[in-house]
Amino acid sequence: MTYSHIGMYCTAMARAATTSDAFNAVAEPRRREILNYLALQERPVGEIVDALEMEQPSVSKHLRVLKGVGLVHARRDGREVFYRANAEAIRPLHDWAGTFERYWKHQLMRVKERAEEKSGAVKKD
Repeated sequence: MTYSHIGMYCTAMARAATTSDAFNAVAEPRRREILNYLALQERPVGEIVDALEMEQPSVSKHLRVLKGVGLVHARRDGREVFYRANAEAIRPLHDWAGTFERYWKHQLMRVKERAEEKSGAVKKD
């Protein structure tokens, strides 16, 4: 909520365009779904539409954004356009998310250790 009518919080902060980089592009959940679907093999637009139960114009819009930031490649074969994930462009996303994966693994190990300590203390009683 902003209070621009009384002068509070009226400094507008522009949001980065979804087409500016890969991180902004994958902020949209449907684009992540499309990337997941394209992870293992190249697929035509129609198959993406059917599998993800999305409207064709919406899929095309999301694919255009993903292609614009380099996360997918397109190949035309006659009248069909096939899309595939660009693994090299996805690597920075993976590396960044890996930081948090290590954090959560460490946290889970601490929870496990504490649970084992408490379990050992209960068995001794």
